[in-house]
Amino acid sequence: MKLKHFFLFVALLLGAATVQAQTKPIAKEPAEGEMKTYYMAFLKKGPNRGHDSLTAAKIQEAHMAHINKMAADGKLTLAGPFLDDGDLRGIFIFNVRTMEEAKALTEADPAVKAGRLVMELHPWYAQKGAKLQ
Repeated sequence: MKLKHFFLFVALLLGAATVQAQTKPIAKEPAEGEMKTYYMAFLKKGPNRGHDSLTAAKIQEAHMAHINKMAADGKLTLAGPFLDDGDLRGIFIFNVRTMEEAKALTEADPAVKAGRLVMELHPWYAQKGAKLQ
């Protein structure tokens, strides 16, 4: 009798798992090899880096807020600093339709406006939906 209950329990679990799998929305994955144009910005040291520490900290805070907003809006796929303290300070990878839109987003960055950073933009072709792990 216990074996009968075990098989009934297994059958119920499998049935529940099947129903759950059927009701979950299926996320559309990009087709293998499907490519997309992104826009990569190289952030470089700008000509105006002589700000006092308080002003530099405020500019950095506004720069980070701008990054977070672009990410929340789905326009920024990836961003981060380089760790070697060279002239090349970081990168942005934009998920936008045009180079002009990427340019407008970089020009709106408070660190660019203040001259602490300059951006060099390039179109970049990569597999759609690729993520770093």
